Amino acid sequence: IACGLASSFDKFFKEFKLESKIVSQETIREIQSHLKTENLQRVVSTIGKALKDIDNAPLNIAVTGECGTGKSSFINALRGVGQYEEGAAPTGAVETTLKRTRYENKKFPNVILWDLPGMGTTKFPPQTYLQEMKFGEYDFFIIISATRFKESDVHLATAIRKMKKNFYFVRTKVDSDLHNIKMGKPKNFKKDEILQRIRNDCVNHLQEAGINDAQIFLISSFELSGYDFPSLETTLLRELPAHKRHIFMQYLPNVTEAAIDRKRDSLRQKIWLEALKAGASATIPFMGLITDNEVENLEETLTLYRSYFGLDDASLEIIAKDLHVSVEKLKANLRSPHLLSVEKDDDPLGEKLLRYVEKFCSVSGGFIAPGVYFWKIFYLQNYFLDTVVSDTKILLRKEEIFKDSVGSGQAYLLQNAGNENGKSETASS
Repeated sequence: IACGLASSFDKFFKEFKLESKIVSQETIREIQSHLKTENLQRVVSTIGKALKDIDNAPLNIAVTGECGTGKSSFINALRGVGQYEEGAAPTGAVETTLKRTRYENKKFPNVILWDLPGMGTTKFPPQTYLQEMKFGEYDFFIIISATRFKESDVHLATAIRKMKKNFYFVRTKVDSDLHNIKMGKPKNFKKDEILQRIRNDCVNHLQEAGINDAQIFLISSFELSGYDFPSLETTLLRELPAHKRHIFMQYLPNVTEAAIDRKRDSLRQKIWLEALKAGASATIPFMGLITDNEVENLEETLTLYRSYFGLDDASLEIIAKDLHVSVEKLKANLRSPHLLSVEKDDDPLGEKLLRYVEKFCSVSGGFIAPGVYFWKIFYLQNYFLDTVVSDTKILLRKEEIFKDSVGSGQAYLLQNAGNENGKSETASS
């Protein structure tokens, strides 16, 4: 069984793209090696350490730039917080950040966004600025501009590069630029050409300042599903250490189906590791009734998944209010809120699970690996995960369901699902 699992383990993780992998290749090889030698004790300890690293990984992200560039709006959008909500980063036309300010999300306390004042808007000279802003503490830097990147931005990038850390240039408010150009010259308006001009202008000015390999992303903080934000997400995840990708993926807003699928893939890998660890410790029989203790654990798992994807009861109440529909009507279109109840249908969970396993195996060509079919935990958690993911995609396409609802709900569903206390973003700074 262990040798079969080693082969299956390698095959399973090869299916995921680099930006979605939450375990390093070195750890994968180590687990494989222990499986091949049937050293189950080392398998359990190695997976335990990997899971601990994944669950406890801290992530500190610095967002910096001159005043009026949209730093705060970007931070609020990334956190899924409206301009006027409690805990939102203050927005405005003048510099509102005079010292570094931390912003957290109660669901993901390990992820901290740091709003840094632009170097040109503080009293600190460049050398003191780096020290005051504690530049050595961040995993990566996002340098924001609403026009051209300035000399101070280049100085920052140069300092960050010397620390051998990653930085990314984000050009905000492109939606506003497009709108203004379209209003001025509607007959000659060509969106793609204008965006390319904006990008080329940024590249040229940075090259003139000595930055030849800049990564530049054009975004709107109020239309995260468009422009370059999905590409920015992918790039950030790809260049993070593997063990820090999981928490960041869960933190990011569900703005596209690709983002939702990445969250699913991240959790699926974690489920696999947990199932393998449980199976190596003590085989769990697959068949048989689900015990009361297991039901309690399943409720916790389902609650966690619903929270990650913005489908917990508190989030659904906000979405229903924003769409001007009742919570009952909203839930009637979803499966996950009813998964452990018999109110929606009378099929016991065990029968639902067996149908899912049959479908799962028909798609995957059989059981995942010799022995894995004994792991009830693997199939149950995947069943819950797939159900929640399906519901999240339904809400992403909410206009197909709630045709008569007010359109203001779209901002919440596209930007804030999966984050704490999200509401429709109306700020324009």
